[in-house]
Amino acid sequence: MRSAAKGEGVTAHGAPGPHGESPLLRRGQGELEALVLSALRAAPGPVTAVWLQERLGGDLAYSTVMTILSRLLAKQAVTRERAGRAYLWRPAAEVSRLAALRMRRVLDGQPDREAVLASFVDTLSPDDERVLRHLLGSADPAPGE
Repeated sequence: MRSAAKGEGVTAHGAPGPHGESPLLRRGQGELEALVLSALRAAPGPVTAVWLQERLGGDLAYSTVMTILSRLLAKQAVTRERAGRAYLWRPAAEVSRLAALRMRRVLDGQPDREAVLASFVDTLSPDDERVLRHLLGSADPAPGE
């Protein structure tokens, strides 16, 4: 499959691009992970990768679904249990917990944590800042304080 040149690929509405590319194939890793997690949350219980592949539709290969699930497993966003020769998958945490883990990973990857946190706080709305102050005020003190 050739890679799309600038301006080609999926349209803004998710329709196939001028060369027939599938909207799902043109999405980034984060978007595919979000789609898989959304499908897992909507599932009636633990499901197989084949079930997910069918629900996601499009042209997603089974190997792509498995790659996404493996990445989500490494991030502790999903769990799996053996069921015969297959695995049954389920979401491991709520959306808010996963977002917090992503934020923490970004923070952990920065050399100047204080500057990153200060910039983050500067961008908060007054309501979000109030919530954060409340949460920090009600948190247990750190050891040694």
